Amino acid sequence: MNRYTDSIGLTPLRTAIAEKLSAETGIGWNTENIVITAGAKQGLLDAAFALLNPGDEVIIIRPCWPTFPAQVLLAGATPVFVDAPFPTYIPDIGAIRAAVTPHTKAIIINSPNNPTGAVYDRVTLQATGDLAINYQHWIISDECYSSFVFTGERHESIVMAHPSVRSRTILVNAFSKELAITGWRLGYFAAPPEIVSAAKKLQSHTTSNANVIAQHAILHHLQVGDGSFERRIHQRLCDAHNAGLRILAGLQDVMPPAADGSFFFYLDLSRLLSALPAADPVRSTEDVARYLLEESGVACVAGSSFGDANGLRLSFGAPPNLLESGLKRVVDTLNSLKNRQAAA
Repeated sequence: MNRYTDSIGLTPLRTAIAEKLSAETGIGWNTENIVITAGAKQGLLDAAFALLNPGDEVIIIRPCWPTFPAQVLLAGATPVFVDAPFPTYIPDIGAIRAAVTPHTKAIIINSPNNPTGAVYDRVTLQATGDLAINYQHWIISDECYSSFVFTGERHESIVMAHPSVRSRTILVNAFSKELAITGWRLGYFAAPPEIVSAAKKLQSHTTSNANVIAQHAILHHLQVGDGSFERRIHQRLCDAHNAGLRILAGLQDVMPPAADGSFFFYLDLSRLLSALPAADPVRSTEDVARYLLEESGVACVAGSSFGDANGLRLSFGAPPNLLESGLKRVVDTLNSLKNRQAAA
């Protein structure tokens, strides 16, 4: 199996993904709705290039994955940010509506969210769908963390909450997180036929097709898998989520995160930073991230990467023993920040 496939992927794989999506969402999808991509990133870029022209605007909920605004800019359009506030990080539909202009072409949503772990409720999804229909906007829905919801509920896609918006939605997903194979670079999106047709033309001149070996491997898994592998991954992350929250409850000046989905703990450090002396060299989340790496040996990502001056993202995808020891060091290090001056 070492030849090119169709630029949008093997037909049997597209059919299997359509069946998978139909079962998960309760909405019928067919082969003609599916495009196989070199990771979800290519799917998002396909969507941007298929929809956007110079002068268009795209509403992006912030904190956000930095690829979203970068790809909007690559397509010649303009990102327009709407902040989803701490502690829920759920966007206010009024704030989204206020950001709409005659140039708005699309809204990008991401639930479960990277970096915040927020899981959008049905009311928010329905209101976003209403907005898209009323203003004739497209919705690009990144659902790459759909397998990882820790509220006891199943993931709800916007097309499940608001089926009428399906004709204006590009639903992007991947096997990277669900099967823990990020390096295999195999994603997909489901969309109306006109978007699929545009992606077919675009991918024929970019990647030709996604990795054929990965395509056959995923097809085999979808044909013979019984879901047990996915359930084991989810249980491992659920255990890590619960154990991590117990440890993070020991933070003194930082509220423990909700972390309802994805596999990130996203901390708001505004109270901690404001409590530090004015002369303290640690003044920003970038400083905190650097201090944690140097003092506790734990790597994390400052919220500025996601458009948020107060946030700090920690992954709980690490092996359990490393996760526990790492988070304990994070708690000890953050709790000791205010005491450094006195100790000196």
